[in-house]
Amino acid sequence: MRKQWIVIAVIVLLAGIAAYQSSSDNREELPRAGYQAPQFSLPGLDGNDYSLAKLTNKPVVLNFWASWCGPCRLEAPELARLYEKYKDQIEIYAINVTSGDKVADARAFAEEYSFSFPVLLDEKGEIAKKYGIRPIPTTFFVNADGKIVDSVIGLVDPKSMEAKFKQLLP
Repeated sequence: MRKQWIVIAVIVLLAGIAAYQSSSDNREELPRAGYQAPQFSLPGLDGNDYSLAKLTNKPVVLNFWASWCGPCRLEAPELARLYEKYKDQIEIYAINVTSGDKVADARAFAEEYSFSFPVLLDEKGEIAKKYGIRPIPTTFFVNADGKIVDSVIGLVDPKSMEAKFKQLLP
């Protein structure tokens, strides 16, 4: 009889732990399509401060990257091309995950690929954490209302990237 009580107690304890861990009150929700993009403010390579709050009625593409990232190098020319094509309608914030990179390397990367859009420095990794960034590149497509329309983890091929840009247009 005692063994039965121990087994029941263990089952109840495990069920309680499982319920506690799966409770949405105990977890921070990571950003995804349909959700408001988390607000942030970061310094840019140009010395200016940038934030989502300053963008009014303009969609934005948030691209998290690092200078040492091979897929980021493959994606960079397409981001530069699309910015030139859509810069009057869509903003790009290239967020360098500087906590795992160097500012000098980020600057050299931005110059190499002729980035004319803002390059932001996430020196403490706080914004990358807020957005749940693990692999890079990771890109979020945010509409003019500040809602995430789509996101992609990893390299985005040129055709898909442009389609996602067009998805942000009114």
